[in-house]
Amino acid sequence: MIHRLLLCLPLCLSAADPYFPPPDAEGGWREAKTEADMRAQAGMDLSQLEPAYTVTEKSTPHGGLVVVRRGWLVFEKYFGKASRNANPDMASTGKAFCSIACGIMLEEFKEKIPKGLDTRVYTNAYLPQAMPLDDPRKADITLGHLLCMTAGIWGEGQTPSGIVHGKSQPLKPVKGQDVREIDESSLRVPLWCAPGQGYSYASPSTHIASIVLRNVSGMELKDYIHERLAKPQGWGAWNYCLYRGDVVMKHANGAGSTALHATDVMRFGWCLAKGGKWRQQQLVPASYIQKCQSWLPYNPHGPFSLQWEHNADGHVAGAPKDAFWKSGAGGFCLYVVPSLELVIYKLGGKEGQYDEKLTRIPQPPPTSDRSQWQPTPSSAFQEGSLQGNNGLWRVLEMVCAAVRVEP
Repeated sequence: MIHRLLLCLPLCLSAADPYFPPPDAEGGWREAKTEADMRAQAGMDLSQLEPAYTVTEKSTPHGGLVVVRRGWLVFEKYFGKASRNANPDMASTGKAFCSIACGIMLEEFKEKIPKGLDTRVYTNAYLPQAMPLDDPRKADITLGHLLCMTAGIWGEGQTPSGIVHGKSQPLKPVKGQDVREIDESSLRVPLWCAPGQGYSYASPSTHIASIVLRNVSGMELKDYIHERLAKPQGWGAWNYCLYRGDVVMKHANGAGSTALHATDVMRFGWCLAKGGKWRQQQLVPASYIQKCQSWLPYNPHGPFSLQWEHNADGHVAGAPKDAFWKSGAGGFCLYVVPSLELVIYKLGGKEGQYDEKLTRIPQPPPTSDRSQWQPTPSSAFQEGSLQGNNGLWRVLEMVCAAVRVEP
């Protein structure tokens, strides 16, 4: 178990290590390839990382585990169709990218949206696509509500639920997003409660936030992310999963389905761990990242801020309180722990999430044969439940436990 002192570190962002990796095509991450190097360079214990990988390997048919500490790539292992250069559908893990893009937008275009997260966005200025309103309560929805899943928009799936001050209540399923008309379908999902009065995991909320970004910046979400994050950080081939059977989506879904190389996901996470900096550039406002790690007035109902689950209340006992993460269907999860200078990417995925038809990016051959894989009871999780996700939390705790306590 990680030392008690590490769990009580303040919500600060370390600036001790100025290292940022070049693009993979130019050499990529520096690597600690031996057990001795892991300990000396990155302060990590390999014997503690291997069990975390074992848990990962048992949880999904395809996937992997990648760990960076202090700017050193200390662990990288894949199975099934996952590999460094695969571009799987990361599902709702992509919500984190939309949120961070919104944080950049709020700083870049503050004159257009001066009230920031407090902006009521269901207006002609920010969401003309939503006019006229189909529910007068939507006039009170702020950008902060959308990004904290407390806009009152009905939760998704066959067993949706709402949470009010930590207490869960079942909701009946309603029609959600339609890839053929992603904007219209998202905007017309009904409300289950007034804005701010409850939390429900609703993907339309995040897509609506991406429409606001599009209207404010004048750029498509994918293009905005590419210019503000991918180019400066040196990502390789990436895309949104825009191709769904006979449908070519008109807009990227702000609710997810980014498809990046694993080492580029780590670049994104490392930028957040370093307070939004990348070399000499402040790509992401540090204040926005701190909000992702904290309770916000938009969501007093559960530990979920700006599309990230956070640990400010210590509900994941084996991780520092500044840890924050975003999961996605299929067992994906990106974790960022700034106080430990630690980034973790748990890959997952079903067969279809690795279909190159989704992105039209050629995919590498499988790493291993997983045709005989069978799920175990402990491998299941419910995305967005905030009621306990032991598999994902366990990987976070196990990797944190691999951090050596310095003398």
